[in-house]
Amino acid sequence: MTTTLVHVLRHGEVHNPQGILYGRRPGFHLSERGVKMAERIAESIGDRDIVHMRTSPLERAQETAAPLAERLGLTPEIDPRVIESTNKFEGINFGEGPMTLVKRPHLWRHLYNPFKPSWGEPYEEMAARMLAAVHDARDAARGHEAVVVSHQLPIWTLRLFAEGKSFLHDPRKRECTLCSLTTLHFEDDRLTQVLYSEPAGDLIPAKDKNAPFSAGGAPEEKRP
Repeated sequence: MTTTLVHVLRHGEVHNPQGILYGRRPGFHLSERGVKMAERIAESIGDRDIVHMRTSPLERAQETAAPLAERLGLTPEIDPRVIESTNKFEGINFGEGPMTLVKRPHLWRHLYNPFKPSWGEPYEEMAARMLAAVHDARDAARGHEAVVVSHQLPIWTLRLFAEGKSFLHDPRKRECTLCSLTTLHFEDDRLTQVLYSEPAGDLIPAKDKNAPFSAGGAPEEKRP
């Protein structure tokens, strides 16, 4: 059997002092710390057998991919299938976390179905597009390793699907923190393992790891 690894990398910290839910909006770039996180990724996995990279078209994802791509001498493929999810709350200031919604009753009409979810892109569609991109990355790197740079919710939805778990979840408990790696192991075309690690975890302030709408969590191994 041929073993292929696909590392799905979440982008680094974004400069967003106003706490905007930026979603797919252009113009949001890595912060100074986010650049350091991206550089840490290049240091951590830059010596691995990575022969293919693809990234979301959003600036923060491409900027996260850049140090690793330079080290590997690769040109990442822009793949719109790994872009951030759509969200009806995009553009709203979420500086107060979940209280933002509590204090805005006019937004409650979007919360009627958490299983879909009613406020954004359906989980099933998100998982399907992410899985298709991962399969293409696997095929491009057959027998080696690939990196796909994406965003928190699409990555987490992909992992829930891969592990056969319900899409319904608490956003505060996602194990997909900044510049974390969700690594899918394939034997030929069969997914055999899902591993999770945080190479840049020490660069994330503790308050941000545990804050609502963040994705803290200790590194651990998961198997489907």
